[in-house]
Amino acid sequence: MRSAVLDASTLETLMSAATAAPSMYNTQPWRFRFDPDTLTVELRAAVERGLPYADPQGRALHLAAGAAAFNLRVAVASLGWKPVTRLLVSPEHPDLLVTVRIVGRARSGSHHRTDLYDAIYRRHSSRLPFSDRRPTLAVLHEIAAAAHVEGVFLTFPGPRETSRLLRVTTEAERRNHADAERSNESRRWVRGKAGCEDDDLGIPEATLGPQDSFERIPLRDFTARRHVDELPSQAFEPSPTISVLATGHDRRTDWLRTGQALQHALLVATALGLRSSLLHQAMEWPDLRRILRSSQAPFDHVQMLLRFGYGPEGPMTPRQRAELALGGDVAPFDLSPQLRRVAHVVEGR
Repeated sequence: MRSAVLDASTLETLMSAATAAPSMYNTQPWRFRFDPDTLTVELRAAVERGLPYADPQGRALHLAAGAAAFNLRVAVASLGWKPVTRLLVSPEHPDLLVTVRIVGRARSGSHHRTDLYDAIYRRHSSRLPFSDRRPTLAVLHEIAAAAHVEGVFLTFPGPRETSRLLRVTTEAERRNHADAERSNESRRWVRGKAGCEDDDLGIPEATLGPQDSFERIPLRDFTARRHVDELPSQAFEPSPTISVLATGHDRRTDWLRTGQALQHALLVATALGLRSSLLHQAMEWPDLRRILRSSQAPFDHVQMLLRFGYGPEGPMTPRQRAELALGGDVAPFDLSPQLRRVAHVVEGR
């Protein structure tokens, strides 16, 4: 347990963990509000950082919020407290996606690994080639079990099904290139380009990575360049380890649970020494997303494809400072005077 005192510094620590979650184009589409009377952190959608072309329904935004909520849960638990999470608690406020309440000391024993908090700050997408070394079945089982704890299916298809999924993703990437509005939207979130003015948001060019010279793994070209010959390329692993994250339904609550399952799986993979990257392109086209589903699959709605492997860490994308993530649409507030009333040991609440 790192600290038992809930003060401004501790709250900023919790926010730093939450904002380390992944989000599409690194838009970080969230903001937080702390209620000192109930010791509750509210996670709200920053809709102005949504993606109207790539994510018109806000599904990817909800996944990002769910991932941030999972990080917050892990951070609260790492301090020795118990987090109680609720989804979509107020129909009158659809932007209020998740609440995490601190209810007191956590009981001993948890189904989470004890090293997930440290993994929060080491986890980031690696868009570089992985080695030919494949994860063992035991490692893959532990990653899948992490998602299952959150109520979401995570499966590792065989080589033939993996090839099919990558072909569908390749078609989605081709469509994204051909769609002028989606291409412009993607380019706007590349740092240093017009339209992405905040250095804490977006994808730095240094993190973009090469394309697969053998065109087996369709990593996203965030620059959406018209001529692919202009892109750097390297040979990627010939037999990638791809997983499918999916749900039985496709409601907003399913998206938020998927985000929590996604982050749980990614943190376990990080703790086990794996790198990861996300293949989301086919989810952005309804017809392609439908055909991602295998006829033998027990689930109906594919939410994300993940790539796992061993290899270089690669550069990290930036994150907003914790104090900037607090407030927003909700009237901004000064942490210090509010927390003077609750700077105490949470034990006993």
